[in-house]
Amino acid sequence: MRIGITGHQKIEKVSWVTQQISSILEKQPSPIVGISSLAIGADQLFAIEIIRHGGILEAIIPFEGYENKFETETGKAEYERLLKLSSKATTLKRDTSDEKGYYEAGKKIVNESDLIIAIWDGKPARGLGGTADIVKYAVKLNKRTIHVNPNELSIKEI
Repeated sequence: MRIGITGHQKIEKVSWVTQQISSILEKQPSPIVGISSLAIGADQLFAIEIIRHGGILEAIIPFEGYENKFETETGKAEYERLLKLSSKATTLKRDTSDEKGYYEAGKKIVNESDLIIAIWDGKPARGLGGTADIVKYAVKLNKRTIHVNPNELSIKEI
């Protein structure tokens, strides 16, 4: 089972979100391959849970120099740690903008996944490639998508 992640970088209910990711992973058939861009927030929480559940981690890096976009040293260090634990890392060719790179990486994650976990507040994206854009793309492709809403503490398949 290949599972991709899309989600927000800023998450207030980290413990609850982590529990929901873990619960979803426990219900999936083995072997599990998790696909993530390893961004701060949802991506890193998901990657940690994939490893904790004995899954295989694959990274989709939006563009060269992505590691320089991390705002904190802690987030960057966790990105580098998880990247080293990845069985495969694909770096996409830089396009016109960072946002376009994020969007292309999100689409590639969807394309390579059987299931998408979306850690999302349900609101529109604040920029191209945001969680709402990736969810919309996944739904358009009829990908099984599980929406985990940390604001409403709800989970539903969309």
